[in-house]
Amino acid sequence: MVDIHSHILWGLDDGAETREESLAMLAMAAEAGTTDIVATPHANMRYRFDEGLIGQRIEELTAATGGRPRIHRGCDFHLTFDNIQDALENPARYSVNGGPYLLVEFPDSLSGMRPALDALLNRGLVPIMTHPERHRQLRDITAEFRDWLRAGCLAQITGQSLRGRFGKKAEEAAWEMVERGMAHFVASDAHGTEDRTPRLTEAFTAVAAAAGSECAERLFLLNPTAVIAGQPVPRAKARRKAWYDFRR
Repeated sequence: MVDIHSHILWGLDDGAETREESLAMLAMAAEAGTTDIVATPHANMRYRFDEGLIGQRIEELTAATGGRPRIHRGCDFHLTFDNIQDALENPARYSVNGGPYLLVEFPDSLSGMRPALDALLNRGLVPIMTHPERHRQLRDITAEFRDWLRAGCLAQITGQSLRGRFGKKAEEAAWEMVERGMAHFVASDAHGTEDRTPRLTEAFTAVAAAAGSECAERLFLLNPTAVIAGQPVPRAKARRKAWYDFRR
């Protein structure tokens, strides 16, 4: 499996607090079958995005783990005015491995988001909307959300959402996005080793059982591998409604 959203770099945001916790998270991910993981520290008004320090931490953890799993550079990019302006000027700064894909997190209000997404798309960046099933508006699969998908954005849901960790509404929305072809990735959004962990095994098993192994491989392996490599992500045709009931 390939995990494109995690907070494994210690001391940079609300994820891992110590080097030891970072190493424990990486060991947990490797044991669960994750071969590649993208370190995506927050870039927002609370946490400063420090490229140099991010690179140093990745190098240190890679040396300590022998590259199991392989760590890639990314960002949990919050859609604020200053961030967007900087990304337009420096598109490779925040994207995954300096390629075209950028993980974006929405504010509570969606006002003004379409022009922001259009600006990123026009700059050659492909926004990957993170955990829309956990956003109080996007989880309703609004017309705006569907329009953004048609415009070229992609969607990443959280593995633990599929298992009920973020409540019933998020769970139901996550499954609906999977069944309607509106989810392109499942990632951990890992923050630690006790609760929001980097283990994706349970979510993979659940998707494979409900939607088939081909769907699970696409969401957990093929599509995220394309992101890391900077290659096009194949798009499943979005369905108007469920083709069968995933929820239990």
